[in-house]
Amino acid sequence: MLKGLTLDHGPWFTLTFVETTISRIASEVGVRPDTIRYYERVGLLPVPDRSPNGYRSYKEADIERLRFIRGAQRLGLQLRDIRELLIIRDKGVCPCGHTGTLVNKRLAELDAQIANLKKLRGEMARLSETLPSEAVGNDQPWPCDVQFIRAGGGEN
Repeated sequence: MLKGLTLDHGPWFTLTFVETTISRIASEVGVRPDTIRYYERVGLLPVPDRSPNGYRSYKEADIERLRFIRGAQRLGLQLRDIRELLIIRDKGVCPCGHTGTLVNKRLAELDAQIANLKKLRGEMARLSETLPSEAVGNDQPWPCDVQFIRAGGGEN
């Protein structure tokens, strides 16, 4: 865990600042520093304050937000979807209902991708079975060329 300054003003208000390099935050969360800078540029992550020595001062909430983004991406959500969830979350509203919609949409996309991959696998298996085990002469069309040309919509 990163160490920093915590201002505790009772049960209603606690603010934690972490003064560190972007490389250290990136390493802790498992992203590259350029990724954090990108998230700041596109508004997924607030641009942090800077300390007098120029280091970014991150709050624990920023690190949690990075983990949220990383986790949502790992599960296949697009940045535009994650932005929607963050907007809802930032309003103090539970994003779980909208998350369910996005997850179900992503599941349908995955099912379609799996079906396409199964179809592609079948085509590749058929191609593998039709290829000769040894090279053929130059006086006839090469079977692999013929198959790729057909797969590309041509005839041969």
